[in-house]
Amino acid sequence: MGVRRRAEHGRKATSLFMNARRVVSFSLAVLSGFLSLLPHAFADSRLADAAERIRSDDPTVQMAAVMELRDLGDPASLPLLRAMEEGAAYRWEFAPGIVRLVVVDKPVDEQGVEWLVLREPISGEVLSRLDGSSMEALAQEEHLSRLSLPSADARRLVKSALERLKLFDADPAFHRAAATKIGNEEDDSALPVLLHALEKEKDRWARHALHEAVHQIRLQSPDPQVRRKSAEELGRMIGLQALSRMKGLLNGELKEKDPAVRAALESAVRRIEGRQGLSIAVGTVFNGISLGSILLMMGLGLAITFGLMGVINMAHGEMMMIGGYVGFVLQEWFAAHLPPAMHDHYFLAALPVSFMVAGAVGWALEKSVIRFLYGRPLETLLATWGVSMIFQQAARVYFGDLTGVNAPSWLRGGVEPMVGLVLPYGRIFIMGLGGLTLFGIHVLLTKTPLGLRIRAVTQNRDMSACLGISTRRVDGWTFALGAGLAGLAGCSLNLIGTVDPEVGKYYIVESFMVVVVGGVGKLAGTLAAALGIGVTTKILEPLIGGTGGSIYAKLAILGAIILFLQRRPSGIFAPKGRLVEKDG
Repeated sequence: MGVRRRAEHGRKATSLFMNARRVVSFSLAVLSGFLSLLPHAFADSRLADAAERIRSDDPTVQMAAVMELRDLGDPASLPLLRAMEEGAAYRWEFAPGIVRLVVVDKPVDEQGVEWLVLREPISGEVLSRLDGSSMEALAQEEHLSRLSLPSADARRLVKSALERLKLFDADPAFHRAAATKIGNEEDDSALPVLLHALEKEKDRWARHALHEAVHQIRLQSPDPQVRRKSAEELGRMIGLQALSRMKGLLNGELKEKDPAVRAALESAVRRIEGRQGLSIAVGTVFNGISLGSILLMMGLGLAITFGLMGVINMAHGEMMMIGGYVGFVLQEWFAAHLPPAMHDHYFLAALPVSFMVAGAVGWALEKSVIRFLYGRPLETLLATWGVSMIFQQAARVYFGDLTGVNAPSWLRGGVEPMVGLVLPYGRIFIMGLGGLTLFGIHVLLTKTPLGLRIRAVTQNRDMSACLGISTRRVDGWTFALGAGLAGLAGCSLNLIGTVDPEVGKYYIVESFMVVVVGGVGKLAGTLAAALGIGVTTKILEPLIGGTGGSIYAKLAILGAIILFLQRRPSGIFAPKGRLVEKDG
């Protein structure tokens, strides 16, 4: 019996203990929830109080209220701040002697009638809805008077508050831009808002910008430990925005005196400058490859018309111009005739259409001019140069001197693989298009009947004619193919630049250099020469510097190519085709 009673008491004690623990846990959970709501409730009351004091006639009280709204950084204050900036905040005397602050909207209904909608400035609750014609009467009766900010400082405070609230926008790009701007202002009153935004931020680069802004502001802390830690953090995270500030602390008027902080600053500056140099080098090579991709498409066209057919086509650059204008025309047509959701698709249509239009123009040029000048390179050069002048003037008369083409939205922006380095989607697309074009030409020339005929006519025209190949027809199709590739390059150029009647002349000389250096008629040589010239150009331009950097870079490359051809007259690869037959 004694054992049974002790067991019974043990079970009761255990049960009581478990119940007590559940009660305590539940109480702690309730208390925790209550405590977590306290700051929000406190912030809401401060926000409502500040909004109420803004309607005061006393400029000092009004200024203090605006400053409190800015420091709170509460997204709920966004409608009121916007209304204050846009002049849509009013004092409303809705009963004798009783005035409240309201935000006034002026929507227009389907019948074209304008309404006045008076809203509570924080919650947005509709307080009254009046006919728009009542505005003047209400103003005359002093029931509704526009709230005016007391000074320019107050207006700057409102702008600053709106800037801080961008940290909570739906688009992370706004978070990043706002954090960078706040960090550069070095206003320590923004720290609570930055830290609050940091807790909620999910985007990688927006978080980086927020961290950078926080430590940038903490560099001016009176505590040397805080300054040292911030300098170390900025060095670890590669805080490019803080670089000038840290250099100023090392060598400027406000020199850092604490040795430990100075050491941390020096280490951070070295680390950031090292990474900055790496990102510049990677960006230069990337831009060079994208330029090389455009030269590749141009060079492939010339490698066919000049390398395989022996035709010096000075109008090849104008085929590129035609491709660019095809993109512009299709952009305008899509905007005028298709719904907005379809506008971005113009570029997908422009790529094949630019190839076909430029190819058709090239085919017509071969049939009307080039075919009568085979075997006479000087006459061909002069004739195509004259044709290029005609095309340029015609484009200038019809389109004007400068035409802008908007890149589709899905090709805007870029990839950011490291701090301070953005690789634009447009240039990545051009590089991919260049590679795809090279692959397509290789398949066309080596795997298709048309490519077989082109190679046969190129290597031995008489024998090909004896075997029943229409050499004139092949000439026309080959010239059209080369011109179409130039048109494709011009259309893709719209992603990174504008179109003008003389755009072709900026690329024609480099395209000829690509063909000559790569070896006439060799695709692998064209690829190597295009990438080499493109990357070298982008490396030399910043090294030479100044407004004439690009011109002097081209001259330097031209000089290097002349020296290279003295040792290898045939280019990187030996030429094939009619030029060899003639030389032989």
